[in-house]
Amino acid sequence: MKLSARNVLPGKILAVTKGSTTAHVILELAPGLTITSSITNEAVGDLCLKVGDAVSDQGAGRHYW
Repeated sequence: MKLSARNVLPGKILAVTKGSTTAHVILELAPGLTITSSITNEAVGDLCLKVGDAVSDQGAGRHYW
């Protein structure tokens, strides 16, 4: 599958590891299937990303990814 900013990948945040400017966010899409995204620390804060959070394109209380 070709990935772009328009893809929506629902899942659950397994880890958020902040570096000096960039964070790595591990997202579980299905049991045993994970991806790692590199985003700015500012984006982590703006999106209030936390381990255990659900990410989705819909639904109240969920983050957009």
